[in-house]
Amino acid sequence: MITVSDILAFVESVAPPSYQMSWDNTGLLCGRKDKEVRTVLVALDPFTSVCQEAVQLGADLLVTHHPLIFQPVTSVTDQTTVGKAVMTLIRNDIAAINAHTNLDCAPGGVNDILAQRLGLTDISVIGSEHLLRAGCYDSTLPDFLSNVKSSLGCRGLRYVDGGKPVSYVAVGGGSCGSSLPDVIAAGCDTFVTADIKYNQFWDAKELGINLIDAGHFHTENPATSYLADKLQGAFPEIQVVLSKNHDDCMKFY
Repeated sequence: MITVSDILAFVESVAPPSYQMSWDNTGLLCGRKDKEVRTVLVALDPFTSVCQEAVQLGADLLVTHHPLIFQPVTSVTDQTTVGKAVMTLIRNDIAAINAHTNLDCAPGGVNDILAQRLGLTDISVIGSEHLLRAGCYDSTLPDFLSNVKSSLGCRGLRYVDGGKPVSYVAVGGGSCGSSLPDVIAAGCDTFVTADIKYNQFWDAKELGINLIDAGHFHTENPATSYLADKLQGAFPEIQVVLSKNHDDCMKFY
């Protein structure tokens, strides 16, 4: 019999808790460790729609990248998105596990997957927190932008042209705009990440860095396939399903 505890131990072998940043919240955030697991749903986020998908699937466990509970919760009601999700899972006896910054930093995790998806070569770890990855890619900026958009399935990109061809690219899935100094220190000419602020675009432009915002969802979602494949390979006797309904809620008009 496979239990939530077994799945948790495996996830933490792939994304060790020692890689987790101090402000993060990972691991088993809802449910019973001794619950038997026959079906697992894997998704980027544990939003209510995903929790409902888990219910419809008959899943025993939801495994996500982002945590179900991130900020301290003072109440669990149907008046908040977190409350709705937690209530849905508890009502249907579905456990929830996540691997967040530990999966970002882990070898083979979110940022290695992002670098590989974009076709970077000679990939290495950069940055003071060992979070970012960097690799080589010989291209003009317009051609690289086209590659990013098609490789990640983005509906659009925000970017700044730093005035350089693309040669040495840094990547950071999710909100890594504050790591721009690490990217510059590593000698990169291009940085692909998400959730870039106005002043960060200006900093990049003035410092001569091509800065590309490919969206939080699209820079991290490739890791969900990795998680699903890892789980299915480790536990062939259970059903592991990648979310079919979860997508980026942000649209372009």
